[in-house]
Amino acid sequence: MENIFNSEKSILQEIPEFKLNGINLFVKRDDLIHEFVSGNKWRKLKYSFLQAASKGKSGILTFGGAFSNHLVATASACHALNFKSIGFVRGNELNSDSNKTLKKCHELGMNLVFLDRDTYSQRNEYDYLNELRNEYPDYFIAPEGGANFYGIIGCQEIWNEIPHKIDHIFVSQGTTTTSCGLLLGLPEKTTLHVIPALKGFDSLSEMKKLLKNTLFEEDLIEDLMQKVVVHSACHFGGYGKYTQELLDFIEVIKLKYAIPLDHIYTGKAFFALMKEIQKPAYKNQTIVFLHTGGLQGNL
Repeated sequence: MENIFNSEKSILQEIPEFKLNGINLFVKRDDLIHEFVSGNKWRKLKYSFLQAASKGKSGILTFGGAFSNHLVATASACHALNFKSIGFVRGNELNSDSNKTLKKCHELGMNLVFLDRDTYSQRNEYDYLNELRNEYPDYFIAPEGGANFYGIIGCQEIWNEIPHKIDHIFVSQGTTTTSCGLLLGLPEKTTLHVIPALKGFDSLSEMKKLLKNTLFEEDLIEDLMQKVVVHSACHFGGYGKYTQELLDFIEVIKLKYAIPLDHIYTGKAFFALMKEIQKPAYKNQTIVFLHTGGLQGNL
């Protein structure tokens, strides 16, 4: 199962022009792993699928919003691995024809269940999940965005493909699963830079919450947080919002480096990176930008 979506396709692409400034910049191209199960998506889902198979489950049940890359990735992975899939979607005003994300999920065989927002807000509550386990006994329940222990461990494996002698790694942040996985495997002298896609998002608190919920000790969590730098000013108005400046930037990066970015996550994160490395402190440093994929919902 691990080889269905081959991470060997994820090259480490160098951006050579910054060598003139004494900066070694690389992009970890996880977006090349798969068209839909790309970037951090397969890494966050991998061990949930292995758990589902080991428990004899026939499908995956998960959650997501109207434009969820996670839903498309789950539907695509289930389709490829002969699993059934159910997606609980936030918004009972929606249907499978509402947008191309939901259409793709439907085309891939995912059974979409549209929930009102009050019901959807219960998605992480024990009693509600217990009801779902009783109602769907043949399904393994994966949280929104793959934000569980298995997702963190899957993302930690990224370090198997990145040289450990780097000074900084930059990553976009949504559920914090990928950043928590990177943090757990972070080399001693490396700094983790996170760029939240949501306006007003408390990155450190959300990371602590996820790590605590996945059984990590509080003293360890506090020590790990000292290695995190949050760049919260590049949300461009909030989740899913954008400006012409951001769209122009994304187009320039695509033309110059053949690196496609999206306007929700990776475009904002790469913008923050380009702004940050203008500072003198990054001279003679080695930097990796993790491309987390999610291009299916792009404009």
